[in-house]
Amino acid sequence: MLLTPRSGARRVRAALLTSAVSVCLIAAGVPSPAVPLGVGDRLFPHLGNPGYDVRSYDLAFTYSGTNSEPLTAVTTIDARTTAPLERVNLDFAHGTVRSVEVNGAPAEFTSAGEDLVLTPRARLREGGPLRITVRHTSDPMYADGKEGGWVRTADGLAMANQADAAHLVFPCNDHPSDKALFTIRVTAPRGHTAVAGGLPTGVRRTPRATTWTYRTAHPMATELTQVSIGRSTVLRRKGPHGLPVRDVIPAKDRGTLGPWLRKTPAQIRWMEGKVGAYPFETYGLLIADARTGFELETQTLSLFERELFTRSEYPKWYVESIMVHELAHQWFGNSVSPRTWSDLWLSEGHATWYEALYAQEKAGRSLQTRMKAAYGSSDRWRAAGGPPAEPKAPGPGQKTSIFRPVVYDGSALFLYALRQEIGSPAFDRLERSWVSVHRDGVAGTDDFQDLASRVAGRDLSGFFHAWLYGEKTPPMPGHPDWTSEPARK
Repeated sequence: MLLTPRSGARRVRAALLTSAVSVCLIAAGVPSPAVPLGVGDRLFPHLGNPGYDVRSYDLAFTYSGTNSEPLTAVTTIDARTTAPLERVNLDFAHGTVRSVEVNGAPAEFTSAGEDLVLTPRARLREGGPLRITVRHTSDPMYADGKEGGWVRTADGLAMANQADAAHLVFPCNDHPSDKALFTIRVTAPRGHTAVAGGLPTGVRRTPRATTWTYRTAHPMATELTQVSIGRSTVLRRKGPHGLPVRDVIPAKDRGTLGPWLRKTPAQIRWMEGKVGAYPFETYGLLIADARTGFELETQTLSLFERELFTRSEYPKWYVESIMVHELAHQWFGNSVSPRTWSDLWLSEGHATWYEALYAQEKAGRSLQTRMKAAYGSSDRWRAAGGPPAEPKAPGPGQKTSIFRPVVYDGSALFLYALRQEIGSPAFDRLERSWVSVHRDGVAGTDDFQDLASRVAGRDLSGFFHAWLYGEKTPPMPGHPDWTSEPARK
């Protein structure tokens, strides 16, 4: 995710989540109180659920043609249990559940916090198959005016599920540590087009509606799911090595947006030159006619505000560097996903690093100048948001507040320091190795430290700890004259 600046009276808003979301559950009684669970994430204690590993999701949405009405939906989860289970918790917090089946048999269900708690007819054994089918609605409207999960656009819907909003759209194990394959089916009335992450596998048309099916070839975190429904045009071209590139834009904007979108293949080639082959089966931009205050790296189909490309005050180099920021996330954050949300710096720091490097190489915007400025602000950023690898928890109702400057330029600053410390050749090998070793997986700060130490041929644990966990910013290797402004009391 990248929060983007806005001029004039409108303030930047990152409207992904709301802490008070309604759940309407029609449930049979359960023998004892159900409780919300979690996988122990420091920043989101009740996010994700223990006891099973999701292998795949099958999501089916039916859109009425009006983006203020709930969608009819069916979510099927195929998983394997990792412990004996009397109950199964899913994250789901904004919809009406109509029925649940566990391994083909009806199951009782109720709500607990933002969890949907299922009670199968029989206790589930460890290591066994688990298939859950939930028939529910998926509601794009929020009582307090905030949005999360579904984003209402001028002509339909898109998704923005980061940091923990996928469970406002569909029942899931909503934590990046449990990635899975996805099949997504969307039915919409004539005149609409639906596109989702992955590649299309089929289209079925009737006189009144069309159903599109998409499937991912690589595992994906729930927060990276994307579905676009609208009166859209899909533009297709080829990227490096024949990679299918497809962009989804409002039909009326084809002429305006086309020149920007034609830059994507060259940007992919540039990133491949830095870190290796593009990790997925397709890529493209979803440009939404909506005001969100952010751009988002949803897997294989990054979400952008239309305004980014149409406002004249944004320099060309800036727009292109933001495009590269979300593209870089396909390697850093999507293919290699954070093990916990405290590891967010690995995703945003790297995306910011390649954004800044691209701006230097293509537009002469000095990386060193940007990093020196970041160093000057680093102590203030740490005081406000915590150090890069130990960020402060979000406030109530402010879950996207973890996206602070310290995880963007403040974390790119650490990568600059690491390159200064181990040298450019070793740093470049580290970057390529990182996305290769952990492709399609999850990894955290300790993993990056261990790999960096192996590549550098020496123990870097002290260097990492000072830079990633320290209250104060350490001296910059090679720049002893750089200073950081103290935090204001």
